[in-house]
Amino acid sequence: MELKTLNYFLAVAREENMTRAAEQLHVTQPTLSKQLKALEEELGKKLFTRHSFSIQLTEEGILLRKRAEDLVKMADKITEEFHTLDDILGGDIYLGLAESYQIRHLAAVIRTMKTTYPALHYHITSGDTEQVTEKLDKGIIDFAVLAQEPDPARYHFLKFPEPDVWGLVMPAECPLAGKSAVTVDDLAGLPLFCSEQGWNHDIARWCGSRMDELQLEGSFRLSYNGSIFVREGLGYLLTFDHLIDTHPDSGLVFRPLNPKLETSIYLIWKKYQVFTPIAERMLEMVKERFTV
Repeated sequence: MELKTLNYFLAVAREENMTRAAEQLHVTQPTLSKQLKALEEELGKKLFTRHSFSIQLTEEGILLRKRAEDLVKMADKITEEFHTLDDILGGDIYLGLAESYQIRHLAAVIRTMKTTYPALHYHITSGDTEQVTEKLDKGIIDFAVLAQEPDPARYHFLKFPEPDVWGLVMPAECPLAGKSAVTVDDLAGLPLFCSEQGWNHDIARWCGSRMDELQLEGSFRLSYNGSIFVREGLGYLLTFDHLIDTHPDSGLVFRPLNPKLETSIYLIWKKYQVFTPIAERMLEMVKERFTV
């Protein structure tokens, strides 16, 4: 199975049309059809259902699309890494980030690097621990930021200088907004929004035996999306401080949990990982900032 063939497959999967995909790839339609047929024969599976004017992926095709996207990204990253081995002016860094106010420390390092390395390019994806560690393990990204203690057997890591503080985001007119902090008693019976990871780990640790008294209305990977539902009066959002705009004119307020709940944030990378010069330099600067 060649990367060129996978790129052909991904083009057809995106366009859902053989003619448009062939035009995009600058090949003839018969050539493209022949390549895809050979791919199906090699895998022993039907990848497309062909209709009069469109093409639809089969279940096997959907699976291959996910795997092919990862493989192509990895191949592109390897190529970029070798092209920049001797590039002291810049290069590419790939990061997978959890939602956290502490990301500001990483942003400050990148801002400083841009003055010295003008050809630096950074690529950021967001996600929870499962999403970003999957990309890290596959070699698609160089570093990940987790809101969860990493596995020391698999990763090297640095703890960010400060933890994130948990609290409740609610409408400003809500009765709970008059309190300086909220307790388990305050949350019991309320429709709550939270990330699945936070609910199963941090909030469960905070509540202990009273977890059954809390009602998860819905889960969100991005706190901003959860805040939209809060604005519509559908519930209350458990999240980190500083992630949601709660200025006086925002209509929302944040109140910390009592007792205080904090989550440490970690920058991680794979053990025995070989970095490009620009990624190595970033790690050095992060270490310097975190140890100040």
